[in-house]
Amino acid sequence: MKRINLKTILLTGTVIISTILSCTQQELEADAYGNFEAREIIVPSQATGILNSFTIKEGDILKVGEKVGWVDTTRLFLQKKQLFAQIKTINTKYLGSRAEISVLEAEKSNLTREKKRFEKLLADGAVTSKQMDDINGNLNVLNKKINAVRTQLKSILAEKDVVTVNIDMVNDQIVNSIILNPESGTVLEKYLEQYEIVVPGKALYKLADLNNMILKAYISEPQLSEIELQQKVNVLIDGINEDKIMFEGIVIWISSEAEFTPKIIQTREERVNLVYAIKVRVKNDGRIKIGMPGEVRFKKGIEGVEGVEGIKGIKTIER
Repeated sequence: MKRINLKTILLTGTVIISTILSCTQQELEADAYGNFEAREIIVPSQATGILNSFTIKEGDILKVGEKVGWVDTTRLFLQKKQLFAQIKTINTKYLGSRAEISVLEAEKSNLTREKKRFEKLLADGAVTSKQMDDINGNLNVLNKKINAVRTQLKSILAEKDVVTVNIDMVNDQIVNSIILNPESGTVLEKYLEQYEIVVPGKALYKLADLNNMILKAYISEPQLSEIELQQKVNVLIDGINEDKIMFEGIVIWISSEAEFTPKIIQTREERVNLVYAIKVRVKNDGRIKIGMPGEVRFKKGIEGVEGVEGIKGIKTIER
């Protein structure tokens, strides 16, 4: 019977284990590398004046529609008061013109009756043609006056419309003086303090949704066939003692154009110069920070790796 060489068995076992570990290590290599970013919004002022109230702090978590401050509206209040005084003056002018038209209409009515009487007298030869021409001339003058006053009425009404629009604009500015948070998120930076002067468009604070982070990573052209939009992937970040913490992510964007490999990125194939950017949305539990590096794996060779001796552990975040 052939004797089994113990040394051969040990050597063969070592080769098998090394092969398994090598294959597993290759499977654990990331398919893409990148850095986390968040959708950031810079909230501007929509009013002019002094920030009478603005007490938010960096790190505050704000809800959509939450009131975070307000700009002084004293100037707008006085401007609105002045516009209402103009409306009152315009109304007085309008009533005066209407009264003037009433007087002219009454004169025209009397002159029209006089004309009819003169027409009968003219037929009987009791009045001259010149007297009839004078009445017709007076009627023409009255009609022109009435038309002129009516034109003036239209001008007055147009003036009132302009002032009314100005009042609406002031009311809109007063509404915009209340600073309402546009979206839910966390305050990253605060650019102004209470009692500083603001103008429309001036940045007040930067807001970001840190609950949903975006990992922008890069893949090579051969990897394009391995990924598609809405595909679920594994996203990993560094944990304690070189362990990896794994999250589930969804591919939300794939670039249609290639670009040169960013210096901060190392791809799976070092010889690749051109890569495609992708974006993966990840639900954040608070451990992912803006700018933090991350890895993407296309959900292959991940299951069961914790049981392989010598491979760094992976902690899965269940969603």
